[in-house]
Amino acid sequence: MNSRQWKAGPLCIVAAVSMGMQVGAVAAEPDYPTRPVRVIVAMPPGGGLDATARYVAKELSEKLKQPFIVENRPGANGFIAAKTVAAAQPDGYTLWMSSNSPMVTNAAVFRSLAYDPVHDFTPIARLVRLPLVIAVPASSPYTTLESLMAAGRASPGKLNYGSGSATYQLVLELIHERNRVKANAVPYKGTVPAMTDLAAGNVDYSVGEINAVMPLARGGKVRVLAVTSGQRLKELPDVPTVAESGAPGLEIDGWIALYGPAKMPPKLVAALSETVDGIMRRPSTAASIGAMSGVVYPAGPEVLKAFQASETERAKRIVQSANIPRE
Repeated sequence: MNSRQWKAGPLCIVAAVSMGMQVGAVAAEPDYPTRPVRVIVAMPPGGGLDATARYVAKELSEKLKQPFIVENRPGANGFIAAKTVAAAQPDGYTLWMSSNSPMVTNAAVFRSLAYDPVHDFTPIARLVRLPLVIAVPASSPYTTLESLMAAGRASPGKLNYGSGSATYQLVLELIHERNRVKANAVPYKGTVPAMTDLAAGNVDYSVGEINAVMPLARGGKVRVLAVTSGQRLKELPDVPTVAESGAPGLEIDGWIALYGPAKMPPKLVAALSETVDGIMRRPSTAASIGAMSGVVYPAGPEVLKAFQASETERAKRIVQSANIPRE
């Protein structure tokens, strides 16, 4: 029988095995953590990924009595953050709070990567699902996704859209393909800078996680045209889904999960996953994530591994079926 126990402070992992006539603790790893843990985030402060990372880091800091410190490493579609984590020691002191872009979408849209999303990392826990929304500046003449796409179809190459990640670009390119639209991508280091430029009217439209868009929408700076979820959102009951807006069958949400470098000790992974899962299943966590317009989506390492694989295959099928050129 194996037993794992979180102490009041750090983690003590003890293995107990049956040796015929007796069961005893025969191996123990050092308490974890004994020093600060850094949590790498591939987006700048302010978006849904950063907010989730800071919430979970705070909860882990309180639980394990050591600081879990969020480090923002935005840019290059997550390549910078991915390479940082992949090169770290697999001792649990460098973790990665990642969205689906670096772990799934990049493998579908790029011909080659400077990291391996499967073999360079250890899955620890799936955490959150975040709905995405498509928005235009408040001053835009377009009031529906259909009217926006009609304008793009009538004037190929005229419209510019902000893209904060490969996933967001994939969503819009798929909508473009279904509406026979050619538009120009303007890359950004995340949703927040993309939406800031959108509100200023520097791009015609953009897509991003709902919690980064809603403050601008409530402030009258942007107008939300559609949501990418399979159903309308309680925060935006009058805003249609993209499936209702000329892209039937399209449903793509963002998601967030926790990873470490490859070859982390299995006992450490299991115990860390167990504690993170406990945090995510608290009613208070559901309320906090809900306040960010997210949905708790907890699962352990094996489920996350299989989920990532299926999501990657899905993204590749989308790229192929939509004839989206790989970069």
